[in-house]
Amino acid sequence: MDQLLASLRAAAEPTRLRLLALAARGAFCVMEFTEILGQSQPRLSRHLKLLCECGLLHRVREGTNVWFALPTGPDGDLARDLIARLPQDDPTLETDRRQAARVLAERAREASESFQRRGADWDEMRALELPAAHVEAALLGLIPAANNLLDVGTGTGRVLELLAPRVKQALGVDASKAMLALARSRLSGETFAHCAVRQADMYRLPLANASFDTAVLQMVLHYAEDPAGVIAEATRVLRPGGRLIVIDLAAHDRTDLGAKLAHRWPGFSDEAMRDLLAAAGLRSAEPVNVPGPLDVRLWPAERPSV
Repeated sequence: MDQLLASLRAAAEPTRLRLLALAARGAFCVMEFTEILGQSQPRLSRHLKLLCECGLLHRVREGTNVWFALPTGPDGDLARDLIARLPQDDPTLETDRRQAARVLAERAREASESFQRRGADWDEMRALELPAAHVEAALLGLIPAANNLLDVGTGTGRVLELLAPRVKQALGVDASKAMLALARSRLSGETFAHCAVRQADMYRLPLANASFDTAVLQMVLHYAEDPAGVIAEATRVLRPGGRLIVIDLAAHDRTDLGAKLAHRWPGFSDEAMRDLLAAAGLRSAEPVNVPGPLDVRLWPAERPSV
């Protein structure tokens, strides 16, 4: 009984319940928890210590990293029972799930063998052996000269590099510091003096309403816990008459990509994408298909002027 009471007392705190809910999605290290919850490392370390001491979490060291996960087997039954009682529609837990999906996607992206081998030349289309040159040609065909451009999920900055000659100002945002470091390296030099990158959350862009003519979401939405939220936020910063271009995988049946690259969605059908764009108040144009081992679709849409 003492052990049960200790476990219940340890769980009876909002941050510790959030940590348990996150651990149900897989193992995380302290730094990842701090990024997801937005709390300090010392504070979260204390919470994690209590959860481990009472058996609600399991601590595993791998090299220089320490991972925290739910105990396996019967030892994890109490933790799983508590998590099952949490309201799934709680807004705080929903935000945590979004942030966790982003962190998991970044972890998979940065751990990719292609990324490690190719550094700044890495992008997911090439990692998946997709026809990147044809996709880029199709994107160029959809991008007129623009005053300013926003690239959401810019990664290593390839979209900015490609479109820099067509825009007066360009900004790329990404949540990954490692990716942004590579993007800054790619975009160094006078040719790209009008391009900048910054760290930002795609669900909460630190940008003013109606401040961009064009926005691009390339190979971003299949990682998103809430694709509608990403599109709505990109739409918010578009000026009336501005254009959003979504580039992503067409609907497919490659189930291995979920485990290998942390894909949250198996691509998107035209109908699903039209619904997402319409829900954000955008007017869809004819999509462009680029065939390959996995088909890539470009979905252009416009924010109405009135």
